[in-house]
Amino acid sequence: MFDTQATTAPAGEGELIDALDASHERACRSQHRMLALIAETDLREGWRDSGARDLAHWLSMRYGISQWKARRWIAAGHALTSLPAISGAFARGELGLDKVVELARFATLEDEADLIRWAEQVSCAAIRHRGDLWAEARREQVLEAERARTLSWWWSDDGRRFGLQAELPAAQGAVVARAIERIAERVPSMPGEEDEHHADARRADALVALCSARVAEDTDPDRATVVIHAQAEGLEAGTGGCEIEGGPAVRPDTVRRLLCNARVQVVAEGRAGEVVGLGRLSRVPSAWMIRQIRHRDRECRFPGCGARRFTEAHHIVWWRKGGRTDLDNLVLTCSFHHRLVHEYGWSVMHDDDGTVRWFDPGGIRYRAGPSRHPVAKEQGVLVMAG
Repeated sequence: MFDTQATTAPAGEGELIDALDASHERACRSQHRMLALIAETDLREGWRDSGARDLAHWLSMRYGISQWKARRWIAAGHALTSLPAISGAFARGELGLDKVVELARFATLEDEADLIRWAEQVSCAAIRHRGDLWAEARREQVLEAERARTLSWWWSDDGRRFGLQAELPAAQGAVVARAIERIAERVPSMPGEEDEHHADARRADALVALCSARVAEDTDPDRATVVIHAQAEGLEAGTGGCEIEGGPAVRPDTVRRLLCNARVQVVAEGRAGEVVGLGRLSRVPSAWMIRQIRHRDRECRFPGCGARRFTEAHHIVWWRKGGRTDLDNLVLTCSFHHRLVHEYGWSVMHDDDGTVRWFDPGGIRYRAGPSRHPVAKEQGVLVMAG
């Protein structure tokens, strides 16, 4: 049923403006409700098990908005619960969405009334600038540290752990911290590691990603072969231990992921440790092939993901099951969705017409965008997918 008040053309210019104002008020009221629902979805973690790494990622894929905007909406939705005056002005259409989102970055219960009067008279850019200044002042307080210049690292736990410690002058420390934090915002978080309790883990991932990118730019990177010792029965069934030669034990599903994007050779062993098979040496796609895949796919091929950083070439048919390292058997995925396939039960298929289909652990095809109708389970999709 259409809203006749919204679709009927006003007779005069004054009525046109009145109708436009009324439409704006209704839009603000609807957007106010939307931000409240976003905050509630965040609290209930309603985005989980949907192929998204966090709520912003989910909103971006579902509604086709940028993740930057999604994060601003999420923050504003939470902030409005403690800003009744701004929330009311928004619901009445006195303040638009863009101004509210910017005000929510720095407004407090004590000053929101004054900020509303000020915000009504200035542009969105002025509000955003004030928010940037406030955020920068807070960041500088956090980045204060003792002035020193030292960096050291060490190995522990029989070579299984790597420790790193550094003390830098404040200005240099700010550069390092900002670089790590910027990358940490983009490094995909795995399911169960999205909250602030895992912020340190994300920073560690960011540091590794920063160093990996620098090594990848080297004109002559040293790509050593990783030798993995595995129980023949366990590797196929997904049970039993696997061990990186000279390193720690790893899970079989992690080995399968390494076979996609590393130079790996698997030594299959019997129960007594005797060698019963030697896997062929897998190779990462050549440099020209990676360039072609990135040109062809542009971004992670998970529906709506859009990630262009931290992407990897994924073997659709497992390399160890005869899958070829060629363009037809490779698809670009971000590290998050790559791990979903190998370690969280998702699967992917590539049709002859270029369509890439993704399926959740239950075999249900994933489709981006809002839908009220469940998708029927497609049989046979898990065979040779990995």
